Amino acid sequence: MIFKKIFGMTVVSVMTAGLLAGCGSNTTSSSSADTGSSKVHTIKVAYELGSKPTTYQDDAGKPAGYDIEMMKKIDKLLPDYQFQYIGTSSDDLLIGVEQGKYDVGVKGAFYTDERAQKFLFPKEFMGLNKAGLVLKKENANIKSLQDFSTANLSLAPIATNNGQYAVIQEYNDAHPDKKLKLKASDTFAIDIVQWVNEGRADGGVMMEGAFNSQVVDKGSPYYNLKNDVVFNGFAVIKTWPLFNKKEQDFADAYDKAAKKLKDDGTAAKLIKEYTGSNLFEFSDQIKR
Repeated sequence: MIFKKIFGMTVVSVMTAGLLAGCGSNTTSSSSADTGSSKVHTIKVAYELGSKPTTYQDDAGKPAGYDIEMMKKIDKLLPDYQFQYIGTSSDDLLIGVEQGKYDVGVKGAFYTDERAQKFLFPKEFMGLNKAGLVLKKENANIKSLQDFSTANLSLAPIATNNGQYAVIQEYNDAHPDKKLKLKASDTFAIDIVQWVNEGRADGGVMMEGAFNSQVVDKGSPYYNLKNDVVFNGFAVIKTWPLFNKKEQDFADAYDKAAKKLKDDGTAAKLIKEYTGSNLFEFSDQIKR
C-alpha cells in the first residue's frame, strides 16, 4: 500500500482509509517518521491475542506485550515502513504469514527446522523466554527434563506446530534412553495449568511469562492455585518474528533496527519490564 507524502503531510485516499477501517477493532497502526521517501510500505503485523506478556490486548483493546513494544520501536527506526497490528489466534497467525495474508507474525515463536521451511527467519532474534515444567507442588523436586523422564511422569500433549514440541523432540533425540512420552495435540489450546491441577497430566511445558500471567500475578485466572502448582525452568530460549518468505527486504531492515535496540539496552529494559528479569544476561549461554 503506498502513501504519498507532500510537505510532511500524509495524504490517504478515502478508499485506503476504508480498507484500514475494515480490518477490525484489533487493528492499529503506528506512523513512521518522514525522511523524504515517496513510498511508505504498510506492513501487516499479526500478533497472538492470548500470549501475555509476549503479545496480548490490554484493557483498552490495544496490542500490548514485549514483542509488540519491540515492533513499535522498530517501526520508529524504519521510516520507509508503517506497521499495522492485527490480533488473531496462533493457528491463524502461522497460516496467515505463510500464505501472505500477513507480512510478519509475532508470538514469542521458537525456531524449528519445520518452520524454517515455511517462514523467513531474520538474523536477529527478537527476545528470550524461559521454558519450564508446570508441576503439582508435591513434584516440585523435578527440576529438569531428565528428572521428569526418570520419574516416569506423564506430559501434557503439545501441538506439533508449537515450538515447545520441537524442544521436547530435540531432548528425546539427544537422550534415547531417557525419552519423555511426547503426545501430539491437534490444537494450541491446551490449558496446561488445568491439566496439571486436575491430574490429567503430571506436568506440562510452559513459558515462565505465561505461567506468571496465569498463576502468579494477582488477579490472574489461576491465582487461587499459586500454592498448588509450581514452575521449574529448564532452558532460556530465543524467540523470533516470523516473516513471509517474500519479505526479505523488510527482514533485512528489521535486522538493523533490532540489533540497534539490543545493543543500546532497549530490549533488555523492555524484557525486564514484561517478564520481571533481564533474560538477555543469559544470551551468551543459550544453545537454541
